Amino acid sequence: MATLPYLSVLDAWQRQADGALMADIRQADEYQREHIPQSLLYPLAERTAEHKGLMLSENKTIIFYCLSGARCDLYAEQLKALAPPQGAFLLEGGLSAWKKAGFPVKEDRSQPLPVMRQVQIVAGGLTVTSVALGYVLHPAFFGVAGFIGAGLVFAGISGFCGMAKLLMFMRWNKSLRRDG
Repeated sequence: MATLPYLSVLDAWQRQADGALMADIRQADEYQREHIPQSLLYPLAERTAEHKGLMLSENKTIIFYCLSGARCDLYAEQLKALAPPQGAFLLEGGLSAWKKAGFPVKEDRSQPLPVMRQVQIVAGGLTVTSVALGYVLHPAFFGVAGFIGAGLVFAGISGFCGMAKLLMFMRWNKSLRRDG
């Protein structure tokens, strides 16, 4: 299985300084909250012909990154197929390693947390609360924890997360909705 080579954070920093393009493959909400300065948003889940043309029209080496490197590993074959003739690389350890090394990150804390982190917070909070209430008040509350767990399993299998869809309608997520 062919894959893209990894670059250490230091090598990626140097190549970016020499003109390489950093391409963030995460979702737009994650990118809006924090990203490597001068990087291009290239969400794999929303890739369009326009994105593809933009990437390949760049006459530069491309360094793909995500938060930890896991998504880059998962999509390495797809990314390799998009690689320009000049070459492409994966940032070892992703944005987390970049930050840990002390390199600059453009942050906008006014942006809401990424929706999937919101789902984790809400699902985890409801589960802990329902389990506690199940012990203290009534065992029927254990059913709430089971329902949440079943919803998460369904989301993982189907790719549809009802809780994420509901959270998108919260007022703090207004900037993340495509309809404005």
